[in-house]
Amino acid sequence: MIPISEKEFAQFQRFILEAAGISLSHAKKQLVCGRLSRRLQHHKLKSYGEYFNLLQCGRNPAEIQIAVDLLTTNETHLFREPRHFDILRQLALQRRGSAQVFRVWSAACSSGEEPYSIAMVLNDCLPEGGWEVLGSDISTRMLELAQAGHYPLDRARHVPVGYLRRYCLRGIGSQAGTLLVSRAMRQKVLFRQINLNQPLPRVGPFDVIFLRNVMIYFNTDTKKQILARIADQLREGGYLLIGHSESLNGFGDGWVAEAPAVYRKL
Repeated sequence: MIPISEKEFAQFQRFILEAAGISLSHAKKQLVCGRLSRRLQHHKLKSYGEYFNLLQCGRNPAEIQIAVDLLTTNETHLFREPRHFDILRQLALQRRGSAQVFRVWSAACSSGEEPYSIAMVLNDCLPEGGWEVLGSDISTRMLELAQAGHYPLDRARHVPVGYLRRYCLRGIGSQAGTLLVSRAMRQKVLFRQINLNQPLPRVGPFDVIFLRNVMIYFNTDTKKQILARIADQLREGGYLLIGHSESLNGFGDGWVAEAPAVYRKL
């Protein structure tokens, strides 16, 4: 593998900060090197500096998207942090019988496991047409995987058995070791490319927004900007769910903590 110099790593730190608002620590140097090395081979380039210049020339927007995809991909699984889905169930059941559609946004949904988990819960609690789920990500490659809904079986280890039977198909033969989310579920989740580091399209209002394990990648100023955009898409009294290693402390008084990593908009 071609080594990456300090100067070249700094160039890609700046690139992904400007493109997606993500701050890459020095500990991510080998990650950058590993994820971009195949693009150097693809273009027959001799250094990461040459690849950075290719991105900067502006003649290949598709390559810029590929680089962003590679540097923003995170591993996830179905029903990650199960307690949040218990809370989602409680909120959905409280709305049973309401004429208002219950809307949930999975922001930065990666390859789609989170929005499908949300959809399974809502389909179990609310009537047909009584709920909507939006999944979004900056990465077009991740969104393609999300729309396919086809995952390694080990990503389903936290899915309740009843949901596995109702909403998932286990692969056999050449597809052994994989799982496919049912067509019915895949048709009920809308996916859209959204960059949280830019002004957001008007996709709200939502009753619940999942923004989990996302803010750890942003600096303080970017976090404040993203939270302001997210709050604008959330109904008054709506809920924001973040990662358990994250907190809204110091980001204004517009939120009240309801449970670990669960906040209600005032």
